[in-house]
Amino acid sequence: MANPQIIEKIYEMISPLNKKGIELTPDVTFASDLELDSLTVMDLVADIEDEFDIVLPLNLLPDLETIQQVADAVEKILNEG
Repeated sequence: MANPQIIEKIYEMISPLNKKGIELTPDVTFASDLELDSLTVMDLVADIEDEFDIVLPLNLLPDLETIQQVADAVEKILNEG
């Protein structure tokens, strides 16, 4: 399970995109729950990469459907670095 600070930071970054005002939890999905289109998700990924100074591999992106999955991937990359 990812570091709570990573999840909190991702919540902050998603907040302006949360047009439906749903409660953000680790299980929230970008496509179904937040209804973000692929371009918005890619912009969010770029923002996350900038914030944490990492690169999320493109082959990982299709598997990152929830906030928890993104947070776990960020933490894994940070720990490898």
